[in-house]
Formats: sequence, structure tokens, C-alpha cells
Amino acid sequence: MATYQAPVNDFKFLLHEFIDLQRYANLPGFADATPDLVDAILEEGAKFFENEIQPLNQIGDRQGCTRHDDGSVTTPEGFKEAYKAYVEAGWGGLTADPEFGGQGLPHVLGFAVSEMASSANMAFSMYPGLTHGAYEALRHWGSDEQKQTYLPKLVSGQWTGTMNLTEPHCGTDLGMMRTKAEPQDDGSFAITGQKIFISAGEHDMSENIIHLVLAKIPGGPEGIKGVSLFLVPKFIPDENGDPGTRNGVVCGSIEEKMGIHGNATCVLNYDGATGWLIGEPHKGMRAMFTMMNAARLGVGIQGLSQASVAYQNAVSYAIDRIQGRSLTGAKAKDKPADPIIVHPDIRRMLMKQKAFVEGARALALWTGLMIDFAEKHPDPEEKAKADDFAAFITPVVKAYLTDMGFECAVDAMQVYGGHGYIQEWGMEQFVRDARIAQIYEGANGIQALDLVGRKLPEGMGRLMRRFFHPVDAFIQDNAGDAALQHYVMPLAKAFARLQSATADLGPKMMANPDEAGAASTDYLRCVALVAIGFMWAQIAKKAQEKLNAGEGDAQFYKSKLATARFFMDRMLPDVHAHAAKAGAGAATLMALDEEAFAAF
Repeated sequence: MATYQAPVNDFKFLLHEFIDLQRYANLPGFADATPDLVDAILEEGAKFFENEIQPLNQIGDRQGCTRHDDGSVTTPEGFKEAYKAYVEAGWGGLTADPEFGGQGLPHVLGFAVSEMASSANMAFSMYPGLTHGAYEALRHWGSDEQKQTYLPKLVSGQWTGTMNLTEPHCGTDLGMMRTKAEPQDDGSFAITGQKIFISAGEHDMSENIIHLVLAKIPGGPEGIKGVSLFLVPKFIPDENGDPGTRNGVVCGSIEEKMGIHGNATCVLNYDGATGWLIGEPHKGMRAMFTMMNAARLGVGIQGLSQASVAYQNAVSYAIDRIQGRSLTGAKAKDKPADPIIVHPDIRRMLMKQKAFVEGARALALWTGLMIDFAEKHPDPEEKAKADDFAAFITPVVKAYLTDMGFECAVDAMQVYGGHGYIQEWGMEQFVRDARIAQIYEGANGIQALDLVGRKLPEGMGRLMRRFFHPVDAFIQDNAGDAALQHYVMPLAKAFARLQSATADLGPKMMANPDEAGAASTDYLRCVALVAIGFMWAQIAKKAQEKLNAGEGDAQFYKSKLATARFFMDRMLPDVHAHAAKAGAGAATLMALDEEAFAAF
């Protein structure tokens, strides 16, 4: 049976020392995030997710969700009660606007809680996670009446939310969608069509479900320019704002899928369902991207979360499991064999997981801080810088953290050997659950193309510079510090290689658009590795300062330095290989005729 222990000490280090939240007490919401309150939230969150949510993870995986003949869906045993406890504790409103019943705390703290929730039970965490995305879309684009009617109940968790994009014949190419929205005399629209892969699309945990649905108004522009966004509640609110008439949307089936069985992934059939326009007609993608960008960061955290919990279990197993003797002589002489953690190859896998998890966690929280700045910073210039940085790094967080989340879960399973393949240990569930994160909310190849094709050239490289400049400044400021040479110099070399790859890519893309697609995945990984290397270099600096001052837990800081060194020596050099592949061009990718692929 797999277990989970929230990494409270690491969260405290990152929030109090690495980020130093108290430096920003002048920003809205940050003044309330005192060290004592932050610690209390982390500690209570750890108790809740470890004790209430994690024990349901394997139950949800084995039982799945059940659809009934009337289209209703029952969630796995214990989910409904756990969700009620989640709502009563106020976890869903942690970062939401106090105007709508939220606590208004910083997003960076919300990211930490999201990781805990997803590590404990990824399938369960998706229900409130999607609700938060719906909240963000309505908060930005909804009418005042829509906000007053729906946001308080989404914030409280009394109602949940979904996003409806995909149809059987179209996924990424949403311009091909067929769901239509017929205008009605009362200003509403009749929504007709079918949506698939709708996470949390139908369930028994909340009294109402608010679907945000992309559809086309007849007579509008062709393709993606004709897509509008609509609010379609499962139950139409009555005059008191309570669930009233059942709307014309029903779950036609639940998808049989590889993982996240505890989440109801539904086919939803809309048959003249009543919906209301969100924002302007034919501007639906602009509004939906607000939800999708929040969701993409959330999915990146899901990848991180599965790596984190899988790593924890792999470490415990490696310490307890005895097998073989150390290559340098017996270490546990009182036992018939040594624990497998003495073996270099086991250590290779564990160190890779540890270095990724802790570095990616820092990057995720740093990104959360930038989102806070973009939303709350009083200086327009700082606000714009933060917004640009978040826009640039979002596809990187989504794609790289989920790619590595799956890879680390596979490595953690490998540590168990044959036992990792057996269901009762729980490791194969982490692998299956992690895999979807590379696909949904925009497959990772699309994220890479977004980075290279949109984010890189935007504003003549303005977004890119928001990332490059802080990295360069850190290197320049710390290059002369002898104690940091093992961290700063590898980062400087990797950053220089990323810069040269960027300069090389631009002219190629302009001459042949296929060059962007050919280079995109490897280029994204270059950016991701440099970004996490930047996090580790800063962490190393902070850890060294603490050791020099004789403050805090010396063993904790020494562990940070050793892990940072591993990342610099064994992971960051991959930048050079990825840059070489990104620079290899499109010719070899596009050389074969289509028929040659099928010549078996």
C-alpha cells in the first residue's frame, strides 16, 4: 500500500527562505500570509490530505465511477464525504477573491496546497481543480450577474465546474467543432452537440455542476474565429439562486481509461440545453484560454505531484528492501544482504527523482509568485514583467513537469523491481495516473509549439527576455563567488548554449515554419532545464548562506547543496544534447514519403 507524507519542511523553506513571502507584505493578500498562518495552512493541509484524501486513492482507482441508467454518476466510496470535508474546511477558496467568499491568499501558497492535494489523490483533486479554473474564467469574463450568481458557490465548493472543449472529431483543432448555440428570444442560447473527455462532467459530490462550453453561433465566422463560450449549468438556478430546473445536458457514458479512475471522465450530450454567453460572441477562445492557462499550470503540478509521491515510496522501499551486497563491501553486516539504496544505479534513479521534484517544486512556486505579481503588484512595469514571465513559462511548466513526472514515476516503479508491477504496492497507479497529464489541456507537443511558435517571437522576444534577463543577472552577480562555482558555472554554460540555440532557431523558423515544429520539443526542454538549474543555483546560494551563518537545520541545507550538485553534474548537461537536436533541422524529420511509414 502506497503512502504519502506532505513535504512541509521543503514548502516552508521555499516560501519563507527561497521566495521570502514577507518581502511582499505590501501586496494585497500577502499581508495576511504571515509566517505563522502559512505554517498553519501547510501543517493542516498535510494532515487533511494525508489522512482524509490519500487513503481514498487506491479505492478510487479500483472502484472507479459508476454511471446509472438515468445518466447520473456515483463517485467511489468515500469521495462524497471527503469532498464535503474539503468544502467545510474551506480549501477551495484559499486564493479566491474575498468579494466572492474566498480568503484572498497568494497563489503561490495555493500552488503548494494543490501539490499536496494531487500527490494525495490526483483523481479526487481534479474536481476542485477544474472548479477553480471555471471560477477564473468567470471572474475575468463573466457579466456582473453571472459573477454574483455563480462565483460564491464555486468558491465555496457548493457547486463545481468543468470545461467542455473536445468533440469526437476534433481535439486541438477546435475550429472544427460542431456544437451549436441557437439564440433564444430571452437572450439565452440553446446548446446542442456532444463533448467528450469531460473531467468531473457528472458526479454526486456537489449539488450543481457549472459547465463552460465552447460552441458556435450559426452565421458566425468560420473556424476558430467563430467559437463562443457559454455557461451551461446542470440545474438552472431559480429566483433564489438555488438549483432549479434540470437542464438538457446528460452524461451519455464514462470513458474507460488508463488511470485517474476516481474522476468521472464523461461524454456529455447537450440537447437544446439552456446556456448563457460568457463575454463577447465569437470571442470564446480568449475567455477559455484564461481557464486553460490556469489548468495547464495545474496539470504541471499534477506531473510534479505524481513524481513526488512515487519518489517518497521508492525511497522507503529502497531503504527497507535488502538485496545483494554493496560493490564496495557489505554495509549491513548483520543482515544477509544490504538495502538496495547502497547500489549506485538505485541511487541514480532516486537522485534524479529528488533533484527533479525539489527543483520543479521551486519553479512551480516561483511561477505562482509571478502570477501574484501580475495580478496584484502596484507597479505597472513589474506587473507586466511578471505577466510576461508567466506567459512564457506556462507551456514549459505544463510540458516538462508532466514529461518528467511520468518518467520519475516509471523510475520509482523500477526501484521496486517486480513488486512495482504488482497492484497492491500502488506504484503502477502512479505511472498510469501520471500519463494523462502529458496529454490533456493541450498535448505536450502543442505546448512546445506554443513556446517556439508564439511565445518566443512575441513582442520581438519580449517574453523570452523576461526569463533570460534574471538568469543572466544571477550569473553575473555570483560568478565570482568561489563557494558557488559548482552551481553557477554549469548554469552559465547551459544558459549560453540555450542562447545560441535561440539565435540559431529564429532565422530557420522564418525561412521554413517546419523548423519550429522540428525543434520545439527539444528547445522546450532546454528552457526547462535552464529554468530548473536557475532555481537550484539560487537554492544552493541560500543554503550556503544559512550554513555560513550557522542557522537552521545544517543537514537540510547540506542535502540541498548535494542535490543541486547532482542536478548540475548529471541533469543540466542534457541542455547541450537537446540544443544539438533542436539545431539538426527539419530535413530528416520530413524526408520520408507518407507511404514509407506504412511500408511494414
